[in-house]
Amino acid sequence: MASDGHDQAGRSHPQAPWWWGIGPVGAFLLVVAGAAWELWVFFGRSASADTPAPLAYQASKAIAIGLVLLGGTLLQRLRGRASAPDRANGQDHG
Repeated sequence: MASDGHDQAGRSHPQAPWWWGIGPVGAFLLVVAGAAWELWVFFGRSASADTPAPLAYQASKAIAIGLVLLGGTLLQRLRGRASAPDRANGQDHG
């Protein structure tokens, strides 16, 4: 995403969230970072009596956002592949 609030197709998103347009690689890295963060909270802080639940919650949110973005990208690609033969057939006959 460009820093001016537009995506690759030129659509404007002035109130876009921070994760808008990070792409599939960014989404994968977000999942990996969230998982590493969860492991750090679980193993690194398990010795203390007060487990930092807010840190675990934030890490879970990062994982969830990454998985949703990856799923959306996968669905978009699958839909693009499914409609590509239809468009090719339509152009050949039309």
